[in-house]
Amino acid sequence: MTDPALALTDVTFAWPGQDGFSLSCPNFRMAVGESVLLLGASGSGKSTLLSLVCGIATATSGRVSIGATDIGTLGAGARDRFRAEQIGVIFQQFNLLPYARVLDNILLPLRFAPKRKARIGAPAQEAARLCAALGLPDGVLTKQAGRLSVGQQQRVAVARALIGAPPLIVADEPTSALDAATQDSFLRLLFEQAEQARSSLLMVSHDERLGQRFDRVIRLEEIVTTRRAAA
Repeated sequence: MTDPALALTDVTFAWPGQDGFSLSCPNFRMAVGESVLLLGASGSGKSTLLSLVCGIATATSGRVSIGATDIGTLGAGARDRFRAEQIGVIFQQFNLLPYARVLDNILLPLRFAPKRKARIGAPAQEAARLCAALGLPDGVLTKQAGRLSVGQQQRVAVARALIGAPPLIVADEPTSALDAATQDSFLRLLFEQAEQARSSLLMVSHDERLGQRFDRVIRLEEIVTTRRAAA
């Protein structure tokens, strides 16, 4: 039987302190190649859940698995290397290096992921292919990322997440700064490239209009319970 792309089993986590909260996720599965949209309001635990999925935070109990690997069994350095190899992340604020060239931004994950890099014959050519496929203009690879428009920076962030075909793409509110027309174009290009790479796609958002493109739409409260710290 093929391992799921992502599986959370009996997961609990708690942020400490007066302003903290606890989160539990009894069961969540994503199949290989599946696209899932998680809908949740601000403060509902979306970012915490993604931190657990990416191994940035570690579960208090339970199991978070990417493929056959329980990432909770890995040390901090091993988790960082595993994330670089296995997960392409699209951050809400893109997190590009503004003074670096677009090419350097896109290739950055490969510096920490030799297996991911080995899947590409010519990294610079693959970066150029992704930029063209995502509708970025000719010559963009040599421009400073901070000089691009918001929409162009977003597509560079997608190219960075997709390069090397990581098995799982995780996107945190990537369309929040875009109008409806630009959102539609962005999602079409993202899905085309994720499907070509055979990557599974997990996106979190508060925008229900995005749901029609995904294999499944799940409201966060269907799989996650949160509890705020007592005042």
